[in-house]
Amino acid sequence: MLSTSAGNPENFTWLDRGVPSPRPSRRSRGPRPEEGEALITTGTVRLEQDRDDPDGWTVLVNGVPSSYVDLADPTRLVFEYQQWTAAVIDAIHPPGPLRAVHLGGAGCAFPRYLAATRPSSRQLVLEVDERLVDLVRRNFGASGAAGFKLRVADARAGLRAVPDGTQDVVVRDAFAGDQVPSHLVTAEFLHDVDRVLAPGGVWIANLADRPPMPRSRAELATAGSVFEHVALMAEPGVFRGRRYGNALLVASQDPLPEQALVRALSGGIAPARLVAGEDARHFCAGAGVVTDDQPVVTTPTQPPSSPEEPDA
Repeated sequence: MLSTSAGNPENFTWLDRGVPSPRPSRRSRGPRPEEGEALITTGTVRLEQDRDDPDGWTVLVNGVPSSYVDLADPTRLVFEYQQWTAAVIDAIHPPGPLRAVHLGGAGCAFPRYLAATRPSSRQLVLEVDERLVDLVRRNFGASGAAGFKLRVADARAGLRAVPDGTQDVVVRDAFAGDQVPSHLVTAEFLHDVDRVLAPGGVWIANLADRPPMPRSRAELATAGSVFEHVALMAEPGVFRGRRYGNALLVASQDPLPEQALVRALSGGIAPARLVAGEDARHFCAGAGVVTDDQPVVTTPTQPPSSPEEPDA
């Protein structure tokens, strides 16, 4: 992770301030975030208010949009990959409370969503940046009241403290710039993820990739070396090599409900293409398993073809 000293977390100095939205808030009570940019431990964070919805706030970490928090409606997920994450969880786990660990926090939009849609869920969010955690608490409210625990810790180190077989889902949404920190990708790390998952538990990992999707292939191959069942989803244009975008990796020791996932992903606001089973194994063929001693290879030679699908 990026690490630069930013001083005392109790004293925030906004580097600049924005102009509030002229529209009234839908909320009568609760925190009143302040728009602007501030120093954090790993660089800078900027809070931007949605000009069309004063209860909507984008959290940008080092200039990268990292969360969109709707303080009036926590069930609103703006980012596509978060909509896919919700679809995966609903396809795998029946309605009701979940036990979840989130690796990476930013504005904690997805933990807020789970707390609202699955009340009484037990959630732990691990965020490495102490100043970011403090700013989120000040501007968006205490995490306990929102339905999760927010802890300052490196994701891998914090996961080691989680007891064996206690989690229904582990979600990774941690970035350094536009890349996932290398120590959150390796087979050794995924063995620890597998350790904390309960029977039927699922690993869900967000990443961003460019054609020909070398990081997705490497992460898929690595997950396949630890979990019996793996899948990858992304917007069709990303699979076709037309643009940079998010991909979502899903892995479990139990079979994944592929047909339910296809239906959920094709019928949502943000349609995605699912690659699973033998197609997933073929997609990552030739990609090496990432280990603590062998980092991600970003440009594989002669990558396998993208999964076949009709042109839109």
